[in-house]
Amino acid sequence: MKLRVAVIFGGRSGEHEVSLASATSIMQNLDPARYEVIPIGITKEGRWLLDGDPMKELQSGAAGTGDEPALLGPSSLNGAPARGIEASLSDRSRRLAVDVVFPVLHGPYGEDGTIQGLLEMAGVPYVGAGVLASATGMDKAIMKALFIQRGLPVVPHLVFLRREWERDRDGVLDRIEDTIGFPCFTKPANLGSSVGVSKATDRAGLAAALDEAARYDRKLVVERGIDAREIECSVLGNDDPIASVPGEIVPCNEFYDYRAKYVDEGSQLLIPAPIPPESAEEVRRIALEAFRAVDCSGMARVDLFMERGTGKIYLNEINTIPGFTKISMYPKLWEASGLPYPRLIDRLIELALERHAEKLRNQISYQP
Repeated sequence: MKLRVAVIFGGRSGEHEVSLASATSIMQNLDPARYEVIPIGITKEGRWLLDGDPMKELQSGAAGTGDEPALLGPSSLNGAPARGIEASLSDRSRRLAVDVVFPVLHGPYGEDGTIQGLLEMAGVPYVGAGVLASATGMDKAIMKALFIQRGLPVVPHLVFLRREWERDRDGVLDRIEDTIGFPCFTKPANLGSSVGVSKATDRAGLAAALDEAARYDRKLVVERGIDAREIECSVLGNDDPIASVPGEIVPCNEFYDYRAKYVDEGSQLLIPAPIPPESAEEVRRIALEAFRAVDCSGMARVDLFMERGTGKIYLNEINTIPGFTKISMYPKLWEASGLPYPRLIDRLIELALERHAEKLRNQISYQP
C-alpha cells in the first residue's frame, strides 16, 4: 500500500515563495509507485488550501478563502503509522488520511516549531526537526547561545530587541561600534534565506541596516564581519546523524544575500569545497556537533565560515528546513556524497516514521 504523504507549503513568512519552489521539487520527485501525494497550501494570510490545486493557486496569487482545518491523530497509540489529518471546513468536514507529513515551510510559522507542535499534539509523524530544535534553530540568538555553551566557535555578536533600538538608537549604535566595529552584519533573529540581512560599513549604514532588520523581527542580531569563505555541510539522521561532504558558496554579490541566492545569476556552488582534507573533516565535525547541540533530527544544513588567512572555521547557523530544490545546496551535497535526490526524500520519510515509532515507546501514564 502506498504511503500517503501530505506536503505542506507556503505559509505566513517572508520565505513563502522559496517554500513553493522547494515543495514543487519535492512533490515532483516523490515516487508515484510508493507514495500518494496530498498537497496542502497555506496562504500568506494563514488560510489553508486543501481542495483543487493549492500550489497553482498560491503561485498565481489567486488563492481563495481557504479552510480552517483541525488536526486529529490516531485514536490509539499502537505503534502503527498515524492516519489522520482531519480537515474541518467551513461548511462540511472530510477526512484526509495520511501516514506522514512533510512540512516545507521555511521561516516563521513553519520552521520555528509552531507547525511541529501542532503535529506533535495530533500524534502525526512528520519529516524534519522537532519542536525544540526547530524553535532554537530559527532563533539565531538562542541558537548561538547553545553553540557557545557546547564550546563551538562562533563569530562575536550582539543581540538587541527592536524596542531597545527604537528607544535608544544612539546607545545601540555606540555599543555596536565599541564592541563589534565595522564591517558588521545585521540580521532579524527569526528569519532565513538572507531576508533582512545587511552589511554595514559605517554608522549611517548601520542605522539603516538595523531599521531593515527590525521590519521582520522584534529581535536583532549584529555580527562582526570577517573576511571568510562561506562553507556549508548537510546533516541527515536522528540519534546517529551523518554529515555530507562540505560545499562552498561563491556569491555573485558582496555576500550571499537574497538576490545572490534567488534572483541574480552568477553565484557558484563548489562541491566538494576546495579546502584541505583536515579542514573538511573539521567542518563535518562542527556540523554534527551543531546538529546535536539543538537536539535536531531528520535534516539540517549547517552554514560555516572559513576565515581567509587563518583557515579558522566558525559556525554561523543551522537551518532545519533548508532550501530543497534540486539545485539547492542541501540535496546537492548529499548527491555528491552518494545519495541522490529521490533517495534522500525516501530517507527523510523513513527517519520521520522511525522517530515517531521511538516516541510511541514513551509511557504516557504513571502509577507510583
